[in-house]
Amino acid sequence: MTDLPIQTATTKRVLIVDDARIIRSMLKTIFTKLNILVVGEAVNGQEAVQIYDELKPDLVTMDITMPGMDGLTAARNILARHPGAKIIMITSLGQEIVMREAIRLGALDFIVKPFEESRIISAVQRVLPS
Repeated sequence: MTDLPIQTATTKRVLIVDDARIIRSMLKTIFTKLNILVVGEAVNGQEAVQIYDELKPDLVTMDITMPGMDGLTAARNILARHPGAKIIMITSLGQEIVMREAIRLGALDFIVKPFEESRIISAVQRVLPS
């Protein structure tokens, strides 16, 4: 028996982008509880752009600070190629200026680490209404 949600025509799909395995794991657990299928995981912005182009998920959670291509650059690239992309930025405390830039670029919400599960849920429900 599997813990993964059963994919149906209405199952929402998410790409998780974060260089920290523990954060990806925490987000995956939350999305599984919400019956949102994790279709991909990326550890940097370059991978995120490639995976998004291939899978076109309904939602992306995007860390800002990552090696190589950062999350802002990745979000800018994704949104330039896919203007309807839904991106929630995730960042550490103290990056308010960067968060404002992310929203200006088209990110729909941002979450500050360390985060509470309820904050992820509320952001997802706002960005991906049923």
